Amino acid sequence: MKKNWFVCAALIIIALASCSRNSGSQSQGGSGRTDIRVLNYFDLTSANSVGEVQTVWQAFEQNNPDIRVIREDLYNEPFHQKTEAYAATRNLPDVIYAWPSGRSSTLHTQRLLKDLTPLITKDNLAGYFLPAALDPKAQGGGYIAILPQALTSTHVLYVNLEVLRDAGLTPAKTYSELRAQVPVLRAKGYQTILMANQDDWVMQSCLFSLVAGRFGGEGWEQKILDGTAKFTDPEFVNALNFIKTMYDDGVLDRSTLTTNYGSVVGQFATNRGAYLIDGDWRIGAFITDQSTGQALIPPARQENIQLTVFPFIEGAKLNNSTSMVLGTGWGISASIPSGSAREDAAWRMVKWLLSKEVLTYRLETGGIATPARRDIDPSTLTLEPLQKAGSQLGSQYSVGTAVIDSVFHSDVFNPLNVGLQEIGMGARTPQQVAESVQRSFDNWKRMQ
Repeated sequence: MKKNWFVCAALIIIALASCSRNSGSQSQGGSGRTDIRVLNYFDLTSANSVGEVQTVWQAFEQNNPDIRVIREDLYNEPFHQKTEAYAATRNLPDVIYAWPSGRSSTLHTQRLLKDLTPLITKDNLAGYFLPAALDPKAQGGGYIAILPQALTSTHVLYVNLEVLRDAGLTPAKTYSELRAQVPVLRAKGYQTILMANQDDWVMQSCLFSLVAGRFGGEGWEQKILDGTAKFTDPEFVNALNFIKTMYDDGVLDRSTLTTNYGSVVGQFATNRGAYLIDGDWRIGAFITDQSTGQALIPPARQENIQLTVFPFIEGAKLNNSTSMVLGTGWGISASIPSGSAREDAAWRMVKWLLSKEVLTYRLETGGIATPARRDIDPSTLTLEPLQKAGSQLGSQYSVGTAVIDSVFHSDVFNPLNVGLQEIGMGARTPQQVAESVQRSFDNWKRMQ
């Protein structure tokens, strides 16, 4: 209750601050300051989110008195809807939070973001980032449109040892073992796997991308893109069938289709299920909020949570894998003239947001798990057990495969997202969903 009151109060304070910021001119005026507009993805439900205002945003303005930041904070679908609205009018904010492709594919494919390569080269920044973070092929437009904050595993299996011990069980190593745990857990009043499948992107990004990689093998997505494979091929249909099997077996309860993304963390923290499937970013929802001293899962209990990947799937082509992608990051509107004061201000903002100081703060507060910078050593930081487990997640798998919404256009993955929900509801068969996605892909391909 205290935390809810605090969040509500913080929302009011931030809203008032935002109104104050937005009441000013958006051009360089008599103050001699350069105004830059920023579209920020801001989740106030995450621990330590309130502290971001002072640590990240106010600190920048204090250290850059010649720049005024006009920030717009949005989260989840409202953020993506506003981004598309800005893109449609070619009126992007100067600095924008974005995905490397997928949900931000419009920004990349229409080249609405600047190529940051010249700016990175000018300031000799390449040596400070992991090589994978600066791979232009990993971004939707084939160039460095954003500077990413992290490398992201979109699939993590969070294992609640308290629940398993209460049911006399240990973590499942194979799908067969997982299926056998369902009646045992149900008898004790527990769900097996918790997921927020009311939000249609969650299944595709946090589980099905992994499953598609395991049944299709490494590079399955490139075969579809180059025309040597189809979504209707047996490998992809078998992956869809596996999701149906999970529902049919009760490993995934159909009630997850009415579980929203905001409530699932509370269910897991209160031991409603033995496992949670989500991305590595969800670590931030469980750790201690530095402003309140409270955690959804206190550090002592975090010792009873393991982070790993989905168990061995019998019959799959590939196992011991997860779905991986470049993390989200920051880009600059392509409409800003090169060499202008606005470009300088926007680039200073981006460099700050990707600085060692800010990314260390995000690592310490659970905002990221694997920072994109090379000069941050997690072992030197004071981290909670879940954060340490997140930084070691790479040892839990040997292969990273594609995340579907980071590779294919929204015209392709949106029908898949809906189709995965329909499979869970029993409204469509895996074959029907595969055929629908292939038609969507063919239509998108014709438009290129």
